[in-house]
Amino acid sequence: MKTEEVIIVQGNEACVRGTLAAGCRFFAGYPITPASEIAELMSLRLPKVQGTFMQMEDEIASISAIIGATWGGLKSCTATSGPGFSLMQEGIGYAVVTETPCVIINVMRGGPSTGQPTLSAQQDVMQAKHGSHGDYEIIALCPSSVQECFELTVKAFNLAEKFRVPVTILSDEIVGHTREKLIVPAEVDVRERQHPKGPPDQYLPYAADSSGLLDGMPTFGQGYNLLIDGQLHYEDGNRAGHDPIASGKLMKRLCRKITRHAEELVDVDCAYLDDAETVVLAYGSVARSALSATKMARAAGLKVGFIKLKIIWPFPDEFIKDAIKNAHTIIVPEMNIGRIVHEMERLTHDGQQIRSASKLGGNIHTPQEILAEIKN
Repeated sequence: MKTEEVIIVQGNEACVRGTLAAGCRFFAGYPITPASEIAELMSLRLPKVQGTFMQMEDEIASISAIIGATWGGLKSCTATSGPGFSLMQEGIGYAVVTETPCVIINVMRGGPSTGQPTLSAQQDVMQAKHGSHGDYEIIALCPSSVQECFELTVKAFNLAEKFRVPVTILSDEIVGHTREKLIVPAEVDVRERQHPKGPPDQYLPYAADSSGLLDGMPTFGQGYNLLIDGQLHYEDGNRAGHDPIASGKLMKRLCRKITRHAEELVDVDCAYLDDAETVVLAYGSVARSALSATKMARAAGLKVGFIKLKIIWPFPDEFIKDAIKNAHTIIVPEMNIGRIVHEMERLTHDGQQIRSASKLGGNIHTPQEILAEIKN
């Protein structure tokens, strides 16, 4: 019988352990700082579980390869950072329209362009949602610890399988290179690939149920007639780009299969909200400093609450509205110019103040800097 394992590892290694625990058996990637450890470890460990590792010529090839591997019957994954994530955007859009479950780990660094290869940032949060062209919705998760790198990676694969959508893990250089305790459970809850219920000759690959989700996922070679094409399509997979009604119907379903399930996708950690007059909302590595600052403020007698986002897209609108309803000030520390603060501005009522605590340059906020924002 497997037993619980307690080890000290980096966040990037925890992601690797999570992918293997979730059943990933194909990885394609291209080395890029600060995500390179993921590819290195996958190259060592995948062959030991009868998996396949491929180093591709670039990130365009990487995203294309994992899409193909998924339709070949394997759970698949890639890992990158900002410049590579940019190159993957067309492929991510293709995965959206073909409803291909896969996982993209983006260990964020400073940008634009080559930017700051060895320093951290949270500058890709909007690209994760809007990076590819057209209207669509995806799921994105934000770990803030080594433990969450493992747990959210497993969760990412499970959500990808359920919603038939590419799922992004928005890690960052600090989380990826932080070395701390990881508890690997003896058993992991894994959603296995669901095969279609009906016979192949009656199967419509893109016929959704009332929830907007598809009936399992077939694999090439199983006898199903599959056309996996980037154009908008009918339920049988044939092209419908010329048909405004069918195209519009598909685009709405691709978006609503995520937005209509937004409430069940909420994943946040909260503390001290019952009497909070000020709330600090954070995600990723910054959440570590934000929680420390919140505890320091409470020790000083200030009524401060804390919210950490672990799933950032879809944004948990209704949950956040309720959580901050009694606060007069919401502070949003981010390692970018101020992105999620604008999501919060949509959710406030008259009299509430939203304060952006943006920090650029590659260094994380200290708890004292966030505490100063609270006192201000």
